[in-house]
Amino acid sequence: MVVTDARQPDHPIILANQAFLQLTGYAADEVIGRNCRFLQGVGTSASVVAQIRHALDEVREITTEILNYRKDGSAFWNQLHFSPIFDDHGTLSYYFASQIDVTDFRRVQSLEASEHRLLMEVDHRAKNVLAIVDSIVRLSRSDNSAQYASSVQQRVQALSVAHLQLAETGWRDVSLRDVIVRQVERYKTKNVVISGPEIRVPAEGVQPLALLFHELASNAAVHGALFKPDGLLSVSWARTDDQVGFRLSWSERVSLSKTRGKPGFGTIMADAIVEKQLLGTLDRRWDDEGLEIIIEIPASTSPTSSIDRSKL
Repeated sequence: MVVTDARQPDHPIILANQAFLQLTGYAADEVIGRNCRFLQGVGTSASVVAQIRHALDEVREITTEILNYRKDGSAFWNQLHFSPIFDDHGTLSYYFASQIDVTDFRRVQSLEASEHRLLMEVDHRAKNVLAIVDSIVRLSRSDNSAQYASSVQQRVQALSVAHLQLAETGWRDVSLRDVIVRQVERYKTKNVVISGPEIRVPAEGVQPLALLFHELASNAAVHGALFKPDGLLSVSWARTDDQVGFRLSWSERVSLSKTRGKPGFGTIMADAIVEKQLLGTLDRRWDDEGLEIIIEIPASTSPTSSIDRSKL
């Protein structure tokens, strides 16, 4: 604590206890007769200094936190309290000021705030994943319990692969090529050609895109180009004219049956992901040589962070 003389110009310190000297690193003869502003430095907030000055002008007490500096130049957060002292006639005579080093306390507060933000983000991501998993479990269809379990497991594994990709990049943008490759490579076929410029997918779009490519690859492995030895899967993409969105071609060169059955759940899910989540378009084109799927994700469209299950 210190006491300043309010009757003298610039409120010089007339008393400083040993705790103040230990806190600031100054000797008594370096403190007495000086205004407390010598503790201020380059990082001291001008706004807080103005608050203190305003309280002194109004002759009222104030408690605030200010960044101060010791004699050796090291900074510390000072919880400062100023209080006026009046004589028997009501005249302002002194100011009492106490200082408490709250540096460690503020550090703990900062860590707690960071931890809270981290936990909120983890909670947000976990809820997104669980919403997608819930949709998969609820909407996957099969009359055979073993087939149902397998289809659910494969889709959850596709999400797991996407989750691992996001973890590897610190939940930042992921290469579109990498998202595709990791969903196709499980079939270990040489009949795949993947080409296109470097495009980064926003973190919130990686999981729905991974699930989309899983559905396309699974369908190709059961019915299309990844099923027949002479089949060829070509995946290519390019930026749209505005250089923000992208247009992707999923081309399967393989002889297909002239009679096509009713679209399965995988087809329905792929359409829903593109149209409802990514706000894009998906167009299938069949001909004598096979199937081509054109997917376009428009400009200024960020993938939503979770599935709207009511739209699936």
